[in-house]
Amino acid sequence: MFWSMKAFAARIVGSSDPTPTPMPASVADAAAWLVASGQLNIPIAETSEGDVVGHQVIERGRYLARQDMWAELSQEMRAADAELKTTPCGQPVTDLLAFGARADVVLAVEHALSDGKALSDYDLLCGISELEGEIQNYPDDPMIALVVALAHIDLAWAWRGTAHPEALPPLHQSRCAAHFDRAAALLPGCRASMPDSPAIAAADCALLAGHIDPRTRVADKYEALITLDPQNHRHMRAMGSHLLPRWFGSYEQLEVQALRNAARTQKIWGAGGYTWAQFDAIALDDEACARVDVEYFLEGLRDIVARRPDQQTINLLTAYCAITLQNGMGRSAKADIARKQICEAANWLIRDHLTELHPMIWAHAANGFNNSLRVNSAERFAASGRRDALKAIANLLRDELRSGQRVTFTPSGLQFSGN
Repeated sequence: MFWSMKAFAARIVGSSDPTPTPMPASVADAAAWLVASGQLNIPIAETSEGDVVGHQVIERGRYLARQDMWAELSQEMRAADAELKTTPCGQPVTDLLAFGARADVVLAVEHALSDGKALSDYDLLCGISELEGEIQNYPDDPMIALVVALAHIDLAWAWRGTAHPEALPPLHQSRCAAHFDRAAALLPGCRASMPDSPAIAAADCALLAGHIDPRTRVADKYEALITLDPQNHRHMRAMGSHLLPRWFGSYEQLEVQALRNAARTQKIWGAGGYTWAQFDAIALDDEACARVDVEYFLEGLRDIVARRPDQQTINLLTAYCAITLQNGMGRSAKADIARKQICEAANWLIRDHLTELHPMIWAHAANGFNNSLRVNSAERFAASGRRDALKAIANLLRDELRSGQRVTFTPSGLQFSGN
């Protein structure tokens, strides 16, 4: 239960000060008041090292493409792929280089589609045609073909938008399908050339959402990817989502594959492989949440923390428990039983492991980690995450704060002072 306005009022206006501070208008404002007054202190990482490095890698990919330095781009992608090189927050460098290399083309089409005023085939096809030309210049280079395939997947989603497929105009349907088809035609050659490439295997899985053969065994594709890159939890999360009945699986398959994933990655994640596979799935689907093995999920949560105690991961797990799952409360009585138990993990995560706040992670948590979300203002988006995080933290520490203690988050743990 969140801290009630009455509880906040008791703390804020119930002091010995003869001129009590007016009660804030909302719980979020009250949390901000506690920060402003110095009673709640936590460092805010507005920009993490991982964000900075990730941006630099994307810009490197963009620069190499703009300068027609495709051979250099391919070499850097290959090296990063072979080394499983990531940014400090775990993003694969190969993926970021590829994103930068195709960004100009994809963003131009997205802008043209959103504007709609000067829509022409030149606007929509010129950039991808130039990218296709690089395949002709480098016919035996799977990394170049991968960049083009990923661009086609991005463009397919740009044409698809957020509308239901059946509600799309005929032109949008045909262009979406054509881009997915072209990506599907390019990727087999990439796989044949580099069968052990995590980046190519990840693209193969990304293609599933728009282009799937009925004979495709989705779990097998993800198992192959996770075997190549078991440290990357994003693959496990995507697998779990795609094994929901709304996509390509069933609740039974989801549970079986989550257990298999835990067994196959036990040396790296402990029981965390189960937790990662269920992570997004139970946030998206009430029935999946109702069926989850809560005890094993929580064991996996602790194993993840033990193996990845960095603040990027701690913020992700804490925001998930305090915000993402909490937002689903009330939709299903059966699911709420599991949600409540998992949400309670926010208590020990905040008290025992949180030392700084990453607002962007909390903002994404409030939106269910929706990858298709369009953020018009990064500053406002981060500010919303900061408000949600402070509200959740203040609510959890309400007893200490109501007693007048000053709460400070430090690298060595929580510190309480005053009374």
